[in-house]
Amino acid sequence: MVRVLIVEDQKIMQRYFEYILLQDSEFRHVNTVADAEEAVKICTYSAIDIVLMDVQTFHNHDGLKAGKAIKEACPYTKILIVTSLIDPKVLERAKSGCADSLWYKDHGEEEIRDVIWRTVKGEHVFPDVTPSVELNWITSGEISPRQLEMLRLYICGFSYAEIAQKMNCSRAGVRWNFQEMISKAGYSCKEDLIAAALESKLIVTTLK
Repeated sequence: MVRVLIVEDQKIMQRYFEYILLQDSEFRHVNTVADAEEAVKICTYSAIDIVLMDVQTFHNHDGLKAGKAIKEACPYTKILIVTSLIDPKVLERAKSGCADSLWYKDHGEEEIRDVIWRTVKGEHVFPDVTPSVELNWITSGEISPRQLEMLRLYICGFSYAEIAQKMNCSRAGVRWNFQEMISKAGYSCKEDLIAAALESKLIVTTLK
């Protein structure tokens, strides 16, 4: 019997994951909670085999941070991140020790159930790349990782000069990259590009 804890703050997704577990008699649904920090507490006093963890949970508490804490405190508990956030940083952090596996919510219940079992058996299951989203005239895959990092830093409050220093390039180079992103995507200004990146969850800055 595989003991499963669900960590998800949206009611409809809570019911969806519970339904997936009900389809396999080998799964035992232990609990569903909305807050990643509560999940850490539960895992310290309950025997949990795998946690289905959202990234952005109640109060914007960080599921990846909680996943890392659970893995450190309970090394036999597996962490499967199931998310709709396509920010490449989310996948990068998951692979760096915050989770055993990561999959996307929109990939269907059979795929998610398969990833649960593979993770329980000791596999590390991650997508090769994050999904692309439309940014007006282009998809996010047409923006280079370096440009995406510049955009992330700007959204986090860095100036062009600070971005240039951090990324070892000139201020003019930063400005040129922003102009190229705006022009390629067909936006009229930088603010439109930023709004699209945040709305599509290409960049996430709200985790605590």
